[in-house]
Amino acid sequence: MKKYLFNILLLLISTLLLNSCATRLPVEKGTFKETNLVELIKLDSTIKLDIRYATKNNFVGQPVYKEARAFLQKDAADALKKVNSKIHTLGYGLLVFDGYRPWDVTKLFYDVTSKENKKFVADPKEGSRHNRGCAIDLSLYDLVTKKEIEMPGAYDEMTDRSYFDYTGGTEEQRKARDLLIAAMQEEGFTVYKYEWWHFDYKDWQQYRITNMPFSEIK
Repeated sequence: MKKYLFNILLLLISTLLLNSCATRLPVEKGTFKETNLVELIKLDSTIKLDIRYATKNNFVGQPVYKEARAFLQKDAADALKKVNSKIHTLGYGLLVFDGYRPWDVTKLFYDVTSKENKKFVADPKEGSRHNRGCAIDLSLYDLVTKKEIEMPGAYDEMTDRSYFDYTGGTEEQRKARDLLIAAMQEEGFTVYKYEWWHFDYKDWQQYRITNMPFSEIK
């Protein structure tokens, strides 16, 4: 029975991915900066990766990336490197869950998410700031133990515990979350109100929505 359900889930995801690929990207008018995606760990090897979407450990339940990699536009990546350097002095490092996201994946996420939880995913008609290479999902890890720091809610949890101003959880968890937010804001990132882990870089409007697979990024 479990194998049968697993195969059905795989078929559903494959169908959704196929439909996503068949849907055209939003048409954008205007002048945009050239896309220049930088691989984060090549820029700063102390940035730790936990690319959930390359595993089954995500809200889809299956890998949607073939490679566990993370990218940002060069300006945003340079700003993130500064954040990482600053928090090192406090004993922390950045733990990245996701960066640049191909538009097809945004379409898939929207399609599989229930109506009441749509606020946690981007509308593919407008595109995501992840698609522009100017959004990052991340947390903190302890430089000594290498373990992820606990926050009031878990990454990709679709509840009010994910809100940036959630007042529950422990005082220690809230302090860690607020430290991360403050550090990111100092370098031009803005937290998304429904997700403490999601940050948009200040110049995201200057880049086009992109659907380039990771395998094509050098």
